[in-house]
Amino acid sequence: MTWNQVKNSEDSESILVVDNLSVSRSGRMIISDINLKVSRGEFIGLVGPNGSGKSTLILSILGILKPHTGLIKIYDEKPMSKNIFGKLGWVSQAAANLPSNIKITVRELVKLGTLKSSSMYKKVSNQKEKIDTAMTMVGIECCADCDVSTLSGGQRQRAVIARALASEAEFILLDEPLVGIDRESRNSLLKLLDKLCHEQQKTILMVSHDITAIRQTAHRMVYLEETIRYDGPTENFPDLTSLAGLRGITPVHDDKHTIEPHDHNKCMEEE
Repeated sequence: MTWNQVKNSEDSESILVVDNLSVSRSGRMIISDINLKVSRGEFIGLVGPNGSGKSTLILSILGILKPHTGLIKIYDEKPMSKNIFGKLGWVSQAAANLPSNIKITVRELVKLGTLKSSSMYKKVSNQKEKIDTAMTMVGIECCADCDVSTLSGGQRQRAVIARALASEAEFILLDEPLVGIDRESRNSLLKLLDKLCHEQQKTILMVSHDITAIRQTAHRMVYLEETIRYDGPTENFPDLTSLAGLRGITPVHDDKHTIEPHDHNKCMEEE
């Protein structure tokens, strides 16, 4: 499924709608005039430099930060609404980096995804099935009884994604899942995420600094720097020169400021 197919589909379901959003933190406006719509089954890469507002946007979608202006709707509900509980899965950058003194198996970690406030003290129906299915979906069932601390970076990322899937989340937000994992694990993880969109109709919004990886994987890219400066098909994402223009960065070298090459012979004549 390409971004154009999703966008042009008459029956595509809007999972997320962000309308004229502005958010301030500590008295400073971080993002402004954000308009974004995400449809079911999309894999979107959210990119931008450090301090561009990516985390602010994600925290606003989660309902942790409140808008200065504008609104956010997830499944036509406000963030943190009890009606969307379980539909939204959040995998933070720190989720896979558990403290070394915490001993927990992969199965136990994934099981946490099935717990809800209404079922903390009672057995959840089909809990084992949900856990096994989630581990199988991410290809980590062979490590079910392994301590999470013994896993590689890529395996830990798969485990925390499985935890989100065990909650039966339909819309998954990922914050820098490629950090700290090797090239083979990175490629494998990206293929997994694409497969979840194509085969499971999951919707993924992934924050990443790795523009190259995102361009090879995501259906659509959103470039954020205080406001959205590009939103469209991955294959049309601007090259570095065009991207610099979008960011308002102009060349520091031009014809008027070109330094003349040193003429050694001329110096000798002057002497």
